[in-house]
Amino acid sequence: MSYTINGTEYETDEQGFLLEPLYEDDAVRVIAAAENISLTDAHWEVINYLREQYREHGHTPNFRNMLKSFAEVHPGVDSKYLYDLFPIGPAKQGPKVAALPQPLGKGGY
Repeated sequence: MSYTINGTEYETDEQGFLLEPLYEDDAVRVIAAAENISLTDAHWEVINYLREQYREHGHTPNFRNMLKSFAEVHPGVDSKYLYDLFPIGPAKQGPKVAALPQPLGKGGY
């Protein structure tokens, strides 16, 4: 599988995750469309959070850590809020849509 973004083809693993991070917003749009997600400002907040975590730590957080640290920045955020945005799983589908490689283990650190 691969994604074509701005005329360039990017390879993925067997689950559709990019092999290397791609920080172009067009990549997010292409992958979100493939995942049947209509992007909103709320999606972009989570995507930018996940990208920041990846840049800082080299991987994305697991769901528990994601919920805890994202809720510190956005009080009132709960698991339902994140699952409404990324129904397959915020710690798994979120990084995929953010154009990041597959999370470690069961969804990150």
